[in-house]
Amino acid sequence: MAKNEKRVQVTLACEDCKRRNYITMKSKLNDRERIEMKKYCRWDRRHTMHKETR
Repeated sequence: MAKNEKRVQVTLACEDCKRRNYITMKSKLNDRERIEMKKYCRWDRRHTMHKETR
């Protein structure tokens, strides 16, 4: 496999305001499900759950 096929770019969206705030990298091989992270949302001005969008 080439280097670019193992890791893909994913977008994280806030659960509260539904805005797409972050772009990160994820391994296709190790993380098959959608990822969830607690990140800072500058529109809500607090830490909220962010989930991977398609």
